[in-house]
Amino acid sequence: MEYQLHKLDCWNESRKLVVAVYQLLKKFPAEERFALCTQMRRAAISIPSNIAEGNGRISIKEQIHFLEIAYGSILEVYCQLQIAVDLGYITNEEFETIKPIIHNTSRMVSGLRASKAKKNTTITTHQ
Repeated sequence: MEYQLHKLDCWNESRKLVVAVYQLLKKFPAEERFALCTQMRRAAISIPSNIAEGNGRISIKEQIHFLEIAYGSILEVYCQLQIAVDLGYITNEEFETIKPIIHNTSRMVSGLRASKAKKNTTITTHQ
């Protein structure tokens, strides 16, 4: 069965973000393995997972809902990475390196959400 996910730029970009987060987590101290690391992994994985789940829904309203969850997870990852800088687990330079991926992912998810919302409005007003 062929899925269309690979055609979604935001899904592909979000996968890059997951890989980048996992690479940074290797630098965290052992005592964070079951605290901040686990939370960051969950938040990062949530992004492409929710994009995928939303893409599998028929209802545009549900698709939008899952994109909003993905967007929230992007902000969660951003926040957690900033905290990691504050705690000295990663450098500000490492944070600056991942920021463009975060920005691109958030822009793409937001754009897809806006597109679907516009489509939903068009469908609703023409019924």
